[in-house]
Amino acid sequence: MARIDATTLDLSERVVAINRVSKTVKGGRIFKFAALVVVGDGNGTVGFGLGKASEVPDAIRKGIEDAKKNLRKIALKGTTIPHEIIGEFGAGRVLMMPAPAGTGVIAGGPVRDVLEVAGIKDIRTKCLRSNNPCNVVSATINGLSALRNVEEIAAIRGKSVQEILK
Repeated sequence: MARIDATTLDLSERVVAINRVSKTVKGGRIFKFAALVVVGDGNGTVGFGLGKASEVPDAIRKGIEDAKKNLRKIALKGTTIPHEIIGEFGAGRVLMMPAPAGTGVIAGGPVRDVLEVAGIKDIRTKCLRSNNPCNVVSATINGLSALRNVEEIAAIRGKSVQEILK
């Protein structure tokens, strides 16, 4: 897949989760922070990154830089997705179903952040199994990446769009 250049896009960032981790050493405890960040252009491009640092702003900055390196283009059908799909990553599974216009984003926590920065306005979702933010975000993006629209299916099958839609 071709790499997407982040400098040409107008990206918005959203911090999904900040986690404080500690390491015990001879002199006491050392605290560091991990920030899970999602970026997107609101028009079908989305990416996520994890930044770790000793200060929260540095962790967020590193997360944004990592997310801009991992951008993916997703297939949209108007303001929703073309078909139902289950995204999986580790123990995290996310069921995503298209919804008619005006439904809004029916999603919780990390999934909502990913869908809103991606530009999806009408969708129903359900987190299955794990609710770990890292796994849920990865599962959501994996599911969105696997979406295919009618034109892609027609090209793979060597048929026209009208033949597919019969």
